[in-house]
Amino acid sequence: MKVSFEAIKDEYERNWSNMRIRSGRAEAATQAARKAINHKDTYTEIQNKTDVPWWFVAVLHSRESSFNFNTYLGNGQPLNRVTTIVPKGRGPFASFAEGAVDALRLEGFVGARDWSIAKTMFRLEQYNGFGYRGRGVNSPYLWSGSNVYGPPEQRGGKFVSDGSLDPGTVDPQLGAAVILKAMMELDASITFDGGPTMLSHLEPEEQMASTALLMQKCLNNLGANPMLDEDGIVGPKTKAAVAQFQQQHGIAETGVLDPMTVAAITRAAQQPVTPAPTVDLSQILKRLEDLAQIMRGGLPATSTPPVIAPPAANDPITLFERLFALINKTAPMPGPVTPTSPAPVDQLKQVVDLLSTLLNKDGKPVLGQVNGALGETIGKLLNGKKTALGLIGSVLTALLSSVTASPNAGGIAGLLGTIVSAVPGLGQFAMPISLALTAWGVLGKMEKWAQGTAPPPKVTT
Repeated sequence: MKVSFEAIKDEYERNWSNMRIRSGRAEAATQAARKAINHKDTYTEIQNKTDVPWWFVAVLHSRESSFNFNTYLGNGQPLNRVTTIVPKGRGPFASFAEGAVDALRLEGFVGARDWSIAKTMFRLEQYNGFGYRGRGVNSPYLWSGSNVYGPPEQRGGKFVSDGSLDPGTVDPQLGAAVILKAMMELDASITFDGGPTMLSHLEPEEQMASTALLMQKCLNNLGANPMLDEDGIVGPKTKAAVAQFQQQHGIAETGVLDPMTVAAITRAAQQPVTPAPTVDLSQILKRLEDLAQIMRGGLPATSTPPVIAPPAANDPITLFERLFALINKTAPMPGPVTPTSPAPVDQLKQVVDLLSTLLNKDGKPVLGQVNGALGETIGKLLNGKKTALGLIGSVLTALLSSVTASPNAGGIAGLLGTIVSAVPGLGQFAMPISLALTAWGVLGKMEKWAQGTAPPPKVTT
């Protein structure tokens, strides 16, 4: 959903004023507050480098990794390793403070001046994402452990996985606002600024908003899935979409809108989308079906073929037609080549020449490249099996094509009828594929014979 700070500012102030820590969670909130205050010096070190209030860093640290100082503030992963979830590729870091400064800079919090209660709550919810708001639930990241989240006063619910909210689950972890409230009761120095001192001052995230909005629009135009809310807020969904774009375009996958990524997204969005050319396969299928008819020993269909431009002399299908014409002298071949009746020696020479054309091109084995086109793994899997699979497929296709679907039939007939009715026009595409697989296997064997790579015959006793 599209979120605007100005639209929900009053809601944050109202919830903060009305918030009460639940009696059953009061002791846990006090303990969390003490932990935060005990490490105030570390958080203050980060504040001095970023201008981000120490108490804000503390409540983030509580939510992200339960005050574990061996983790990265950006996502709770170990400091001594490169991060593997968004933001990816960060670290390793020598200290918690070093990693925290990096995380706060990526979020655009460094240099912010407005730390009013509304802006603070907005930044905390933004850090975790606005998914709960879209489900009508006050975010537990802020309010868990208070009367603002969960029954009986409010709706509960927790995301148990990406996009899956369980309305019957209540987040057991204390919310950031609850911990902050408890910290204020123990440390009177924690106060909220009323807002920026200069009316013309733009907060860091506001400065980034126009760029973020443009990037969201570009990513949506490029097919972001799911579609992004074009709100100028770099939340978890936008970070995930950015990370996916980076992965697809060979950029370090961080999920961060750094200058290189912004430039790459802009270039990609500006490139015109060229529709894929429409390929008419009907002529090729017609010729393959004619070849199938000849291989079965019959004649091709006598319907008048459409007038088409003659194929090139070295067109693979034309070469197959000529080869079958030389081998099968009883049936005329489709296409522009009409077989003659040469002397046996001449006919054999033509067969050898055609096989040489199929097996070699500029001294390179063409069929070797074709047979290897499926890759090492699949190529080895189908090695020696293509001919058998093609013949079995041809027989099954012929059987299925001759079956009349009958809803009342039982046994095998009913099963075949169900398959036929579920796949209309089965023979029109399955038979050419099966025959092509058979031809591929036969020609593959010819290739092995021509290259001397065929296995030696088995010795029989």
